[in-house]
Amino acid sequence: MNMERFGLLSSHEPLRLRLLVLPVLCAALLAYFTFNAVSGDQGLRKWSALNIEVENRRSDLDIVRTERERLEHQVALLRPESLDPDLLDERARASLGVARPEELTIYRNPR
Repeated sequence: MNMERFGLLSSHEPLRLRLLVLPVLCAALLAYFTFNAVSGDQGLRKWSALNIEVENRRSDLDIVRTERERLEHQVALLRPESLDPDLLDERARASLGVARPEELTIYRNPR
């Protein structure tokens, strides 16, 4: 009789079914949010893939920085205040493709 007063038995569906609706709905929402937290666009899988991409980019950045430092060093050697005559001679001959008559030239087959 107290149950009728609180509206638990006022509908025609069984009491057990009404008591299962809220837990099933909560479980479905929990499953939805868990799935999206793992596999969604901003989920754990995407985060892991982005971390791997960041590490790859950092290694690429280290390679580029090393190459840049090497090139900056070569440019510094070509400045008038620190000009190395041997380096200038080597670069000029490599650019023009010439050699002195007493030098031996070895051609490699570039592939």
